[in-house]
Amino acid sequence: MPTFDPARAFRKLAYNNALANRRLLEACAALKLGEFEAPRTSFFPSIKETLNHIITVDWFYVDGMEGGTLGLAAFDIDEPFDDVVSLAQAQAKVDQRLVALCEALTPEGLVSTVHLHRGDRIQEERMEDVLAHLFQHQTHHRGQVHAMLASTSVAPPQLDEFIVADDARFRGREVANLGWSEEKMMR
Repeated sequence: MPTFDPARAFRKLAYNNALANRRLLEACAALKLGEFEAPRTSFFPSIKETLNHIITVDWFYVDGMEGGTLGLAAFDIDEPFDDVVSLAQAQAKVDQRLVALCEALTPEGLVSTVHLHRGDRIQEERMEDVLAHLFQHQTHHRGQVHAMLASTSVAPPQLDEFIVADDARFRGREVANLGWSEEKMMR
């Protein structure tokens, strides 16, 4: 019988997160001129603002989980990216940092304390709670962008696939382009 690894679910969530971001940003890269920043109905009033929010929050939390002190400086610029291409490149980098962080997780690491620099205070949380929070945040806002895409010239991409063995046939090219293997993601 295989041994239970409590970090496995977080590794798979990190891979799924990066894959979903890639699919969503590839779709956004195909938007017609003006659609990226066009006003829309959602929590943030455009695709551009929502995607910029996702990445700045990622910078904040990933840095904290890596032991950094970036803190609220992650939010110094509300919208650091004006175009999808540069945003997608930066998102891929932070996604890879999150994958690497989750690849290195141990059971002890999951219960370690993360120090999140909040300006006038340091918030202390368990690593597993910060990871769960970040993945929920990503899923929530990616869903909003997905819905906003429905009113554009680009069809919303498949995002509700999770990384299960049977779905490997649907993601082969993407996994290879990311430099991953099915075996690595399934371990």
